[in-house]
Amino acid sequence: MNIFSYIVLGLSLSIPVGPISIEMIKRGIKNGFWHSWAVGLGGMSADIVLMFLIYFGVSTYLTTPMAQLIMWIFGFIILVYLGFESIREAFKEVHISDEIQKESISKAFLSGFLIAISNPLNIIFWIGIYGSVLTTTLNTVSQGQSFLYSSAIFIGIALWDITVAASVHFGRKFTNQRFIKWLSVIAGLVLIGFGINFGYKAIKSLMHIIS
Repeated sequence: MNIFSYIVLGLSLSIPVGPISIEMIKRGIKNGFWHSWAVGLGGMSADIVLMFLIYFGVSTYLTTPMAQLIMWIFGFIILVYLGFESIREAFKEVHISDEIQKESISKAFLSGFLIAISNPLNIIFWIGIYGSVLTTTLNTVSQGQSFLYSSAIFIGIALWDITVAASVHFGRKFTNQRFIKWLSVIAGLVLIGFGINFGYKAIKSLMHIIS
């Protein structure tokens, strides 16, 4: 695989709609391009952390039953909290304009980071995908080159995040207060749904540990 292949891989991995995409769309419509992209950057930063952990062999410890239980519980708490926050904010008045809203970009970045780093499926996904990619490249190039090549995955992720943020930004002018309200409610319910699913998996994992 060459660098272009890794860029395409990163782009392909980002396209399926998940909690990060939903959060990007919600914040982008409410606050514009930079807030939407900040969510994507937060998510990508979490992915970089996971990539380093896998690169340095920490993935072995993340696949133990106890570690997975902790990840499921953490994911449940974070996503349910963000979901309720989204629903609560839906009933606040929102003014759509070209000006930056009062909400800080750092808050959007932190939201994206927490969603990505607390999502056990994302962690397991990176262990599987990046672990296999790293193994493949190590068979053909040196360790340093392997790290450089596989890092190109994030170019693809960044390209998709910019595309989503730009699309939402230019489309926000055609939205209204009612649309944003229901978008926030639906986004909140989806995040809570993901969280409940993680909670269910945490219970199953706990039952497996104690059995």
